[in-house]
Amino acid sequence: MKKWIALALTAALAVALVGCGGKATKDSGTGSELTGAINVEGSDTIVNMGQAWAEEFGNVNPGVMISVKGGGSGTGIAALINGTVDFANASREMKAEEISQAKAAGVDPVETVIAKDGISIVVNPANQVADLTVEQLGKIYRGEITNWKDVGGADKAIVLLSRDSSSGTYEFFKEAVVGKDAEYAKAAKLLASNQAIVDEVKGNVAAIGYVGLGYAQNAGPAIKEVTVEGVAPSVDSVLDASYPLSRDLYMYSNGKPAGVMQAYIEWILGADGQKIVADQGFVPLPQ
Repeated sequence: MKKWIALALTAALAVALVGCGGKATKDSGTGSELTGAINVEGSDTIVNMGQAWAEEFGNVNPGVMISVKGGGSGTGIAALINGTVDFANASREMKAEEISQAKAAGVDPVETVIAKDGISIVVNPANQVADLTVEQLGKIYRGEITNWKDVGGADKAIVLLSRDSSSGTYEFFKEAVVGKDAEYAKAAKLLASNQAIVDEVKGNVAAIGYVGLGYAQNAGPAIKEVTVEGVAPSVDSVLDASYPLSRDLYMYSNGKPAGVMQAYIEWILGADGQKIVADQGFVPLPQ
């Protein structure tokens, strides 16, 4: 009798612990708990969000190990083409030549939109400029406007901050603002991350930079977001595309994700994954 009572208590405790800690996701094909490893690399814009996804997914699926690295969209896409990652994070679409290279290497790139974003134009809070047009931004980043007084600010030389050329944000901004057939000003200081731009703007009253919406939102009052064409970057203005510098964020895989990769991407697109998008200051996809 004592033996049966002990067994019953042990079973009850196990049920209680599962109820408190949540359940691991089941593989839809086998009904078993998920196991495996996923390697993700790419966009610096997405890297913090990607690491938050990986951590939370791992909490409910302890049998799955997910590695997430930044380095830029171009770096992640190159790794996908070379077959060294499962997913490439990208803040821009793959280029036609990248798709051709992938197919030549036997890779079939499949695109999944995983969130939305707005490119925030950021300046130091001491800068009195509050709004810029896309045309003015283009002239600033091409080096045609070099003093803040020409756009309503103080008589100070503009310090240009840009992402480096491996960045998807660099590519998006070049096409949307600088001009597809134009070049960034030679005076532009190329930085390796969104956070590096935020840090530079905090300490330089003459600086201007561009970062993903989540980075600007998380920086708080230490920087100032400039409206573009009179529209502030926000969840609503990105969703309705009224903010001129709105974009999608992507994950690319070799073929349609299957198995543990499918479970992961479906979780990201679901309520739990999209809550993390919002928590990170980006724009969740409509559910």
